[in-house]
Amino acid sequence: MKLYIYHMKQCDPKKCTGLKLIRLKLAIPVRKIPRCTILNPLSEKAFSPEDKRDILALDCSWERSREIFLKYRENSRALPYLIAANPVNYGKPTKLSTVEALAAALYILNEKEKALNILSKFSWGRVFIDLNYEMLEEYSKAGNSREIVEIQKKFIGDIDEI
Repeated sequence: MKLYIYHMKQCDPKKCTGLKLIRLKLAIPVRKIPRCTILNPLSEKAFSPEDKRDILALDCSWERSREIFLKYRENSRALPYLIAANPVNYGKPTKLSTVEALAAALYILNEKEKALNILSKFSWGRVFIDLNYEMLEEYSKAGNSREIVEIQKKFIGDIDEI
């Protein structure tokens, strides 16, 4: 399974997790979208183990994300509810960095070693797994998008009760 990154050049290159993955040859930079699953938080379908194929992350600024993600709807999937561990958005639900998004997708696909490997390149990477461990484990047991949504509802409901 290949990991692709379409880098939009909208962020600080020193802090960009996508560029770091490219430099380390853990992801392939693209200028044209290949046949793959596109991680897109605005997608109407949840990412699940049934989406096991090459994955693409659109690396853009959260300030411009809506306009970017609305352009890429075909073959797109939204990751389920997860908490960011990156220094910029720590503790914020769904505001994942590129590496967190790719690692979450890999984990859900039961490619856990690959997920841990790409996260290991960041001092805070393991924290992402620690914060989301229970959710990621449950999501990885789902069979399809519908099951992911049901599991996600349980976690969001648990948080709302706090």
